[in-house]
This record gives sequence, C-alpha cells and structure tokens, in this order.
Amino acid sequence: MTRLTRYQMIEILKLEHQFLRVPFERYKKTIRANHCVAERGISDVISRVSNAATDGNVSIDDAVTLLKFLVWRLQELKWNLVEGNRVEQLQAQKYLVRFDHLESAELENMSEWNSTRLNRILVDYMLRMSYYDTAVKLAECKNIQDLVDIDTDAFQEAKIVTDALQNRNVAPALAWCAENKSRLKESKVELELQLRLQEFIELVRDENYLQALNYANNQLTPWGDLEEVKQAMATLALSKDTSIPTYKVLFETEQWDKLAKQFKHEFFKLHGMTLKPLLNIYLQAGLSALKTPYCYEDDCTKEDPLSQEPFRVLASPLPYSKLGASKLVCYITKEPMERLTAVAVMPNGYFYSFEAVSLIASRNHGWIKCPRTGSYYHISQVLTASIP
Repeated sequence: MTRLTRYQMIEILKLEHQFLRVPFERYKKTIRANHCVAERGISDVISRVSNAATDGNVSIDDAVTLLKFLVWRLQELKWNLVEGNRVEQLQAQKYLVRFDHLESAELENMSEWNSTRLNRILVDYMLRMSYYDTAVKLAECKNIQDLVDIDTDAFQEAKIVTDALQNRNVAPALAWCAENKSRLKESKVELELQLRLQEFIELVRDENYLQALNYANNQLTPWGDLEEVKQAMATLALSKDTSIPTYKVLFETEQWDKLAKQFKHEFFKLHGMTLKPLLNIYLQAGLSALKTPYCYEDDCTKEDPLSQEPFRVLASPLPYSKLGASKLVCYITKEPMERLTAVAVMPNGYFYSFEAVSLIASRNHGWIKCPRTGSYYHISQVLTASIP
C-alpha cells in the first residue's frame, strides 16, 4: 500500500505532539515513582540491618523479630516492584499502540484515520471541559480507549484543584506543588509562591494580622527578598479597601482566577499537553485561512463560519489571512493588473493585460497565441475591457 511521504508524516507528527507526549510523561512519572519506592525500601532494610549489626546487645528474640520484619518488608517491596513493573509495561504498551496508530496512516485510509483523529480531539475537549462521562462513552463507542487519556486521573485532579481555587482554597494546589516540586523547580515555576502570597493576602483581608505575620515568617521568608513578597508585606500597613493601585489589585477577587489559569498552564505543561484544547487549535488553523475584514461586516454571508459569533471570538487573536479584495495577475507578465488597466479579452474567454497582448501581436504580424490553450487569434478579434 502507498504510504504517506516522509514530509507529510512529519507535518502530522507536529500536530500530534500531545498524542505521544502525554503517555510518555506518564510513563516517566511511573518509572520515577517505582525508583523511589525501591530506593526507600532498600535503604530502610540496609539501615535496620546495619543498626542491628552494630548493636551488641540485641537478644535472640529481638533478632528473630527483626528478621521476620525484614522478610515482610522485602516481600512488600517485591510486591510493590512487581506491581510497579506491571503498570510500566501497561503504559509502555499503550504508548506503542499510539505510535503504531500514527504509523498506520496511509493514503488509502486517510478518511478513516482522520475520522479517528476527530473523535480523539472531541474526547480531549470533553475531558478539559469536565464532561468526563460523555468522553468515556464516546471513546468506548468508537473503540479508541487506548488513543485517548480517559484512563488517567489527570483531568480529574486538575478539576479538583481548579474548583478549590475558585472557592478560595489553596490547599489542593499546594499539595500538587509539593508532589511535583522537583519538576516545577526544574522549570523555575513560582506557582507555589503565588499561592502562598494569596493565602497571606486573605489573612490580611480578614484582619488576622498576627496570624499573617506568623505565616509570612514561616512560608514567605524562605523565598528571600523578592519584590512580590515586599509588595504583599506592605499590605499589613493598609486595609483591604485601599485605593492605591499597586496594592488594591492584590485584594481583587480576579486574583483567584489568575491563580486557576496559572495552575492550568503549569499542569498542562507538566503533562505534555497543549495549553488550549486541541479542538480550538484545529478550528483556529482552519479559521486563519478564512478570516478577512469582510467577515466582520454586517452583510457577511451566512455561509461564512466567521459570520457566527462563537467563531469570531475564536478567530479574534488570529491575523487576517488574505486581502479583502482579490487581485488579477496577468498570466503572461506575472504582474498584477491594477484598477483602470486595459485588459485584453480573448475569444476563448481568457484575458491578459492589453499591453502584453499588443506586444505579442506586434511581433507576429497581428496574431496572438493564447498561452493557455494554444489557439491563435488576430488582434482584431480581441476585445478591450477595464478593471473597475
């Protein structure tokens, strides 16, 4: 069967970054977790054996008890490693399934392959919008469970944190930061600092100044002499109703929305996901080819998707893709035919700039060969028109 060209496959893979990245990041996370379990378990056993070996006063009964505990501990470690290995193998297999799916794209089955991709995009959108049950039903109906991320609790975890932030609760977000501290540190993300600052501001808002000071000493001091910390500390000398713009903004409720947005940004980034739903990205790719100034006029044709307000909002950050009015280019000279330029219309319906046609006729005793069809016409048969 004829496969897609290498260039076409590369272009597809550029759009399928999340498709492969998400299971890969999950696979790496599982490997790290299994490594930590093994490291902690082995270190614990070695430490207990070492302590017992250096303690000369260990009785036989204590030694037997310790050995029984160590046997149980090693058996538990073995079970954890076996289970961890099973999860690793399962995730690796799912990754290979996705890779094989990309490789299966062929010219003969592109319609079916694109249909599957559309279903994957819809499932991704539903998961991001918290329509989890609907996403599961669609995936099961189309038999694409291994090609979507319904088997991970990532989206549910994100929903729990964002809902908590909307309710002015930073505890789940701080727990998430602690769980992913090493990876957040690598990317130099200060989400935890922003959460701590907001928690401090809420104490000031409630006029719990003593508690706010204690909180600052325990949670903000480790961050050092940062400008954000200084700005937050200055609110202790002000009230929540301050009119000073620099500090007034700290007490605005929109700060919680910003935190939720920042969390989503870092969450999707850590999981290898696009910051926007794939559906939005693909729609914007199509709308970018349709957007013109005319699309926003009142008399825009209803057949144009951009005549609809939802599509206009989606296309608002996109640049205009083409001119509002077309330009005619002479096939002979390759130059644009501007307004009021004389146009030579051939008997067969093709037209060219009159200047080019006249030049050709002058060299061929009044005869012109149409470069499109090869037909010959006399200059007297050519009509003259103009571009309004």
